[in-house]
Amino acid sequence: MNILVCIKQVPDMESKFKVDSSGTWYDTTELAWRMNEYDEYAVEQAVQLKEQVKDADITVLSIGTDKVKETMKKALAMGCDRGAHIADDKVSGKEPGEIAGVIAEYAKDKNFQVIFTGMQSQDRGSGQVGVLIAEMLVLPAVTTIVDFSYNDGQLEVKRELEGGIRAKVALSSPALVTCQLGLNTPRYPTLPNIMKAKRKELLSIPVEDLLTVAARQRTAKMYFPEKKGGGLVIEGDPAELADKLIQILKEKTTVLA
Repeated sequence: MNILVCIKQVPDMESKFKVDSSGTWYDTTELAWRMNEYDEYAVEQAVQLKEQVKDADITVLSIGTDKVKETMKKALAMGCDRGAHIADDKVSGKEPGEIAGVIAEYAKDKNFQVIFTGMQSQDRGSGQVGVLIAEMLVLPAVTTIVDFSYNDGQLEVKRELEGGIRAKVALSSPALVTCQLGLNTPRYPTLPNIMKAKRKELLSIPVEDLLTVAARQRTAKMYFPEKKGGGLVIEGDPAELADKLIQILKEKTTVLA
């Protein structure tokens, strides 16, 4: 069984962000980097599936500069077998359709039976790439999964809906799933596995060899929300509060005009 897991390198969310000089993305200097949290669950589920299925093989894919190889090595140390680095120094300027197109072009002839992605990335947060890959490869897809099982080509998953409701879905491979927080507990790479990861195949492919989809949208501007004034706290018994509120509405708004 061939398995593909797609990951992204993102800044640590505790970083202090600044908008870059282009005004369309964040400044990447002086940031600490890590694997996208949702993708950690995807990697762990792929490794668990490999442990279940004899002769399973996992390819971990990431798009970006040479810097993303460090994050890919963590996935290799967690149990992935090989890495496919799509070399792209301008990945931040590509919209979800282009990213999905690159991955679909890479995957189209490799007979992947299950493709795992994170539900969304922590920096862009579009939640589109996984389902777009499935659409381009004409695969069934289930999003935001919080439970996964596999048996002889059949997948059974539970996906998270609004209000804490879960839906149980069955589908046949090949298929794609996007992984939500809580799906599993990602393992920590052990020192022996970290050393083994250094010897695993990690090939780089120029993005130009795979980019066949044209952009359909662009980021016009990125900015921090404007800070607004704080709220007004009034105290007293209910009758007094009602009178104070009416007076404030008359003075400061046109609600009671």
